[in-house]
Order: sequence, then structure tokens, then C-alpha cells
Amino acid sequence: MIGGPFFVLVVVGILGTGLMAGVFCAFSTFVMRGLAVLPSAQGVAAMNAINAAAVRPAFMTVFTGTAVLSAMIAVVTFVVWPDEGKLELLLGSTLYLLGSFGVTVVANVPRNAGLARLTPGAPEAAVYWPAYVREWTFWNHVRAVAAAASALLYALALT
Repeated sequence: MIGGPFFVLVVVGILGTGLMAGVFCAFSTFVMRGLAVLPSAQGVAAMNAINAAAVRPAFMTVFTGTAVLSAMIAVVTFVVWPDEGKLELLLGSTLYLLGSFGVTVVANVPRNAGLARLTPGAPEAAVYWPAYVREWTFWNHVRAVAAAASALLYALALT
């Protein structure tokens, strides 16, 4: 049974991965759908504003803090090697680090940077916008599922 400070670490990991799953799920289920129906100039401008607003302490603390927690959980799991829950802890950490944090770095952020370089009313923005929405949302689905699965695996490790 996982106990003491390691238990607290895993509980905080559950909260972080669960919060991130909720953020990603909200974007996948209604934010991106709402932005997609806007004229491209408005959609591009709105998404650029959202992306700029996201890089603030409140979101970044949860997003990157959860990555740090996931790495810590993996390291502590290797050191402590608990009798039960080790597979769930290692899989949960891997899913968040690769499937949520890693996908953000290699798939979503580059698309955001490409969108930010465009002038919202320009013809290039109108052409890029539908592909951006489709691709960004696909990778966001991956992030949402990975974060939710991570939270579930961490919770299962405590049972």
C-alpha cells in the first residue's frame, strides 16, 4: 500500500492530471467547435488571444507542475518500487509526460506558433484556419485522453 508523502504526491498527481484532462476536454468538446464556426479572421484572432492568455502562471503552473509531478512519481516509483501499483504509476506518468505534455510540445505549440505568424484577415489565414482547427483538435483529443487515463491509473494505484 502506498502511504506517507508518496501517497500525497500521487493524490496531487491525480488532481493535476484530472484538471488538465478537464481543460483539454473542454477545448475538444466545445471551445474549438465554437471557434471553428466563426469566420476565419475571427477564429484566428480569438485562438491567438486564447493562446496568449494561456501562457500565464495559473495555467502554466498546473500544466508544467503536473509534468514535474509525473516525473517525480515515476522516479519515486523506481526508488521505492511499491509492492502494488507500480505498473499503474509508471504508465500514468508515461501517459501524461508523453501523451499530454509531449504532444503539446511537438504538435499543438508548433501549430499555435504558425497561427500566430498569420494576420487574421489575410488569405493565408483563411486557408490555414480549417486545417489548424482539425489538426489541433485531433492532437488535443490525444492530450485529453492521455491526461484522463493518467488520472485513472494514478487512482487505481492507490486502490
